[in-house]
Amino acid sequence: MSQNSETIYHIVFLRHGESVGNAEGYFQGQSDFPLTGRGRAQAHALAERWLAEGVTFDQAIASPLSRARETAEIVAGALGVPLEFAPIWMERHNGDMAGLSREEAHRLFPQSEFRNPYEAVGGDGEGDWTLFLRAGRALHGLLSREPGRYLVVSHGGLLNQVMKAVIGVTPQANYQGAHFRFRNTAFATVMYFPERHRWYIVGLNDRAHWKDDHE
Repeated sequence: MSQNSETIYHIVFLRHGESVGNAEGYFQGQSDFPLTGRGRAQAHALAERWLAEGVTFDQAIASPLSRARETAEIVAGALGVPLEFAPIWMERHNGDMAGLSREEAHRLFPQSEFRNPYEAVGGDGEGDWTLFLRAGRALHGLLSREPGRYLVVSHGGLLNQVMKAVIGVTPQANYQGAHFRFRNTAFATVMYFPERHRWYIVGLNDRAHWKDDHE
Protein backbone atom coordinates (compact mmCIF):
# COMPACT_ATOMS: atom_id res chain seq x y z
CA MET A 1 0.00 0.00 0.00
CA SER A 2 2.67 2.53 0.97
CA GLN A 3 4.60 3.96 -1.95
CA ASN A 4 7.60 5.09 0.13
CA SER A 5 10.79 3.04 0.26
CA GLU A 6 10.46 2.96 4.05
CA THR A 7 7.58 1.09 5.62
CA ILE A 8 5.06 3.54 7.11
CA TYR A 9 1.68 3.25 8.74
CA HIS A 10 -0.46 6.38 8.43
CA ILE A 11 -3.30 6.12 10.95
CA VAL A 12 -6.17 8.42 11.83
CA PHE A 13 -8.04 7.67 15.07
CA LEU A 14 -11.48 9.28 14.87
CA ARG A 15 -14.09 9.58 17.59
CA HIS A 16 -17.72 9.22 16.53
CA GLY A 17 -20.13 12.15 16.13
CA GLU A 18 -22.44 13.37 18.86
CA SER A 19 -24.76 10.61 20.08
CA VAL A 20 -28.04 10.70 21.92
CA GLY A 21 -26.15 9.49 24.99
CA ASN A 22 -23.69 12.39 24.71
CA ALA A 23 -26.45 14.94 24.27
CA GLU A 24 -28.62 13.64 27.11
CA GLY A 25 -25.85 12.92 29.62
CA TYR A 26 -25.72 9.13 29.86
CA PHE A 27 -22.84 6.83 30.67
CA GLN A 28 -22.84 5.05 27.34
CA GLY A 29 -20.18 2.40 27.52
CA GLN A 30 -21.29 -0.35 25.20
CA SER A 31 -24.94 0.72 25.30
CA ASP A 32 -25.96 1.35 21.71
CA PHE A 33 -26.99 5.00 21.50
CA PRO A 34 -27.43 6.31 17.91
CA LEU A 35 -26.13 9.57 16.52
CA THR A 36 -28.12 12.77 16.89
CA GLY A 37 -28.87 14.92 13.85
CA ARG A 38 -26.00 17.11 14.98
CA GLY A 39 -23.72 14.09 15.11
CA ARG A 40 -24.61 13.18 11.53
CA ALA A 41 -23.93 16.77 10.47
CA GLN A 42 -20.51 16.57 12.13
CA ALA A 43 -19.69 13.39 10.22
CA HIS A 44 -20.82 14.90 6.91
CA ALA A 45 -18.77 18.05 7.61
CA LEU A 46 -15.68 15.94 8.20
CA ALA A 47 -16.29 13.95 5.02
CA GLU A 48 -16.63 17.18 3.03
CA ARG A 49 -13.43 18.53 4.55
CA TRP A 50 -11.45 15.41 3.73
CA LEU A 51 -12.84 15.33 0.19
CA ALA A 52 -11.73 18.95 -0.30
CA GLU A 53 -8.29 18.14 1.13
CA GLY A 54 -7.87 15.01 -0.99
CA VAL A 55 -7.55 12.74 2.04
CA THR A 56 -7.62 9.04 1.21
CA PHE A 57 -7.42 5.78 3.13
CA ASP A 58 -6.79 2.20 2.12
CA GLN A 59 -9.12 0.80 4.78
CA ALA A 60 -11.53 2.02 7.43
CA ILE A 61 -12.14 -0.01 10.59
CA ALA A 62 -14.89 0.86 13.05
CA SER A 63 -16.52 -0.15 16.28
CA PRO A 64 -19.87 -1.83 15.52
CA LEU A 65 -21.72 0.34 18.07
CA SER A 66 -24.20 2.44 16.11
CA ARG A 67 -22.72 5.86 16.95
CA ALA A 68 -19.34 4.78 15.57
CA ARG A 69 -20.78 2.60 12.80
CA GLU A 70 -22.91 5.38 11.36
CA THR A 71 -20.08 7.91 11.59
CA ALA A 72 -17.82 5.49 9.73
CA GLU A 73 -20.46 4.74 7.11
CA ILE A 74 -20.94 8.46 6.39
CA VAL A 75 -17.23 9.24 6.15
CA ALA A 76 -16.00 6.07 4.46
CA GLY A 77 -18.96 6.12 2.07
CA ALA A 78 -18.21 9.68 0.96
CA LEU A 79 -14.52 8.89 0.46
CA GLY A 80 -15.12 5.53 -1.23
CA VAL A 81 -13.07 3.66 1.39
CA PRO A 82 -13.66 -0.02 2.21
CA LEU A 83 -15.16 -0.38 5.69
CA GLU A 84 -15.10 -3.23 8.17
CA PHE A 85 -16.28 -3.54 11.77
CA ALA A 86 -14.31 -4.96 14.69
CA PRO A 87 -15.66 -5.33 18.25
CA ILE A 88 -12.19 -4.80 19.75
CA TRP A 89 -12.63 -1.08 18.92
CA MET A 90 -15.82 -0.78 21.01
CA GLU A 91 -16.02 1.63 23.94
CA ARG A 92 -15.17 0.63 27.50
CA HIS A 93 -17.51 -1.95 28.98
CA ASN A 94 -18.57 0.02 32.05
CA GLY A 95 -20.56 -2.72 33.75
CA ASP A 96 -23.82 -1.83 35.43
CA MET A 97 -23.29 1.87 34.73
CA ALA A 98 -23.96 1.33 31.03
CA GLY A 99 -26.97 3.35 29.92
CA LEU A 100 -27.44 5.14 33.25
CA SER A 101 -27.76 8.89 33.58
CA ARG A 102 -24.75 10.54 35.18
CA GLU A 103 -26.78 11.40 38.29
CA GLU A 104 -27.99 7.82 38.68
CA ALA A 105 -24.55 6.35 38.06
CA HIS A 106 -22.94 8.62 40.65
CA ARG A 107 -25.64 7.68 43.17
CA LEU A 108 -25.37 3.92 42.60
CA PHE A 109 -21.60 3.83 42.14
CA PRO A 110 -20.11 6.59 44.33
CA GLN A 111 -16.49 7.47 43.66
CA SER A 112 -14.08 6.27 46.36
CA GLU A 113 -11.34 8.55 47.67
CA PHE A 114 -8.69 6.37 46.05
CA ARG A 115 -9.00 4.20 42.98
CA ASN A 116 -6.20 2.08 41.58
CA PRO A 117 -6.07 1.45 37.83
CA TYR A 118 -6.69 -2.29 38.20
CA GLU A 119 -10.15 -1.95 39.78
CA ALA A 120 -13.24 -2.84 37.77
CA VAL A 121 -15.84 -0.14 37.13
CA GLY A 122 -19.59 -0.45 37.51
CA GLY A 123 -19.34 -3.86 39.17
CA ASP A 124 -17.77 -6.02 36.47
CA GLY A 125 -16.79 -3.41 33.87
CA GLU A 126 -13.36 -2.75 32.41
CA GLY A 127 -11.06 -0.81 34.70
CA ASP A 128 -8.38 1.42 33.23
CA TRP A 129 -5.75 -1.31 33.10
CA THR A 130 -8.08 -3.80 31.43
CA LEU A 131 -9.11 -1.19 28.88
CA PHE A 132 -5.46 -0.27 28.28
CA LEU A 133 -4.62 -3.90 27.57
CA ARG A 134 -7.50 -4.17 25.09
CA ALA A 135 -6.36 -0.95 23.44
CA GLY A 136 -2.90 -2.46 23.11
CA ARG A 137 -4.33 -5.55 21.46
CA ALA A 138 -6.34 -3.39 19.08
CA LEU A 139 -3.24 -1.40 18.16
CA HIS A 140 -1.17 -4.56 17.76
CA GLY A 141 -3.81 -6.02 15.47
CA LEU A 142 -3.79 -2.88 13.35
CA LEU A 143 0.00 -2.99 13.01
CA SER A 144 -0.19 -6.66 12.03
CA ARG A 145 -1.86 -5.55 8.81
CA GLU A 146 -0.05 -4.49 5.67
CA PRO A 147 1.41 -0.97 5.97
CA GLY A 148 -0.86 1.68 4.53
CA ARG A 149 -3.34 4.43 5.34
CA TYR A 150 -5.94 3.47 7.94
CA LEU A 151 -8.95 5.21 9.41
CA VAL A 152 -10.14 3.87 12.78
CA VAL A 153 -13.53 5.08 14.04
CA SER A 154 -13.96 4.41 17.72
CA HIS A 155 -14.75 6.01 21.08
CA GLY A 156 -13.13 8.52 23.41
CA GLY A 157 -12.38 6.14 26.27
CA LEU A 158 -10.72 3.48 24.15
CA LEU A 159 -8.88 5.96 21.94
CA ASN A 160 -7.41 7.59 25.04
CA GLN A 161 -5.86 4.27 26.00
CA VAL A 162 -4.68 3.67 22.42
CA MET A 163 -2.80 6.97 22.51
CA LYS A 164 -1.26 5.99 25.85
CA ALA A 165 -0.10 2.76 24.25
CA VAL A 166 1.41 4.76 21.39
CA ILE A 167 3.49 6.95 23.72
CA GLY A 168 4.25 4.18 26.21
CA VAL A 169 2.33 5.58 29.22
CA THR A 170 0.31 3.27 31.45
CA PRO A 171 -2.88 4.21 33.35
CA GLN A 172 -2.38 5.87 36.72
CA ALA A 173 -4.33 5.74 39.97
CA ASN A 174 -7.24 8.17 40.43
CA TYR A 175 -7.33 8.86 36.67
CA GLN A 176 -4.18 10.98 36.99
CA GLY A 177 -1.47 11.43 34.39
CA ALA A 178 -1.70 11.96 30.64
CA HIS A 179 -5.08 12.21 28.94
CA PHE A 180 -5.98 12.82 25.30
CA ARG A 181 -9.07 14.77 24.41
CA PHE A 182 -11.29 13.54 21.59
CA ARG A 183 -14.31 15.74 21.00
CA ASN A 184 -17.10 14.53 18.76
CA THR A 185 -15.61 13.78 15.31
CA ALA A 186 -12.21 15.00 16.50
CA PHE A 187 -9.29 12.88 15.36
CA ALA A 188 -5.64 12.17 16.05
CA THR A 189 -3.20 11.57 13.22
CA VAL A 190 -0.14 9.40 13.77
CA MET A 191 2.59 7.78 11.73
CA TYR A 192 4.50 4.65 12.66
CA PHE A 193 7.84 3.50 11.22
CA PRO A 194 8.16 -0.16 12.28
CA GLU A 195 11.74 -0.55 11.05
CA ARG A 196 12.79 2.13 13.58
CA HIS A 197 9.94 1.70 16.08
CA ARG A 198 9.29 5.42 15.84
CA TRP A 199 5.93 7.11 16.30
CA TYR A 200 5.13 10.60 15.08
CA ILE A 201 2.03 12.26 16.51
CA VAL A 202 1.04 14.62 13.71
CA GLY A 203 -2.19 16.01 15.17
CA LEU A 204 -4.48 15.72 18.21
CA ASN A 205 -8.15 16.59 18.76
CA ASP A 206 -8.39 18.06 15.24
CA ARG A 207 -11.92 19.27 14.61
CA ALA A 208 -11.42 22.20 12.26
CA HIS A 209 -14.41 21.04 10.19
CA TRP A 210 -16.85 21.85 13.01
CA LYS A 211 -16.91 25.44 14.27
CA ASP A 212 -19.81 25.13 16.72
CA ASP A 213 -17.87 24.71 19.96
CA HIS A 214 -20.57 25.14 22.62
CA GLU A 215 -20.39 21.48 23.70
